Amino acid sequence: MAGSVLQMKQEDDLDVTVRMRIRSLRKARGWSLDALAERAFMSPSNLSRIETGTRTLSLHQLTSLARALNISLDQLTESDDDADVVIRPQQDKRRGLTTWLLTRADSPGNTVAKMRITDESLEPGSIHLGVHPGRDWFTVLSGTVTLLLGSRAIRVETGNAAEFSTMTPHAIKAHGGPAEILCILDREGTHSHLNPST
Repeated sequence: MAGSVLQMKQEDDLDVTVRMRIRSLRKARGWSLDALAERAFMSPSNLSRIETGTRTLSLHQLTSLARALNISLDQLTESDDDADVVIRPQQDKRRGLTTWLLTRADSPGNTVAKMRITDESLEPGSIHLGVHPGRDWFTVLSGTVTLLLGSRAIRVETGNAAEFSTMTPHAIKAHGGPAEILCILDREGTHSHLNPST
């Protein structure tokens, strides 16, 4: 009995959230009720009742509204579960690297990550220069890093950014203390840089 009451509350909470999303997305686009209703092939009075909660939501209406708002039905109806809010760091002590994934692991396309680099080792034999197809991009949020790019060692300081072909052997090391970077990686870069086994 308690489980079914909890499920009903969760469904009610999601219903309220979906209605708020519809209204907020409409207003963010600067659309009136009439404008969104026309795009969703419904009457403005029906849309108003949907937004205010006086009309039951149907799958057909949600599909039309999602299409009109140019978002997926999944985006419109996804749970706002707090478990997804906190991004916890992943530590790789062996490589002196702490990573915060700022995009979901299952997201298509590029990966955005914040990295804290503590490894300063530039000793021959201790550095693994990786190669993979594509390009990498990063900006230094704090500290200074050394970008090892082929036979070059390039210092990149706070506030500066770098972009380079990843077919050139490369690695990033801290310089003069810990450094933090924000990077964008394609699929190959994500596998190469964020997989602790590489």
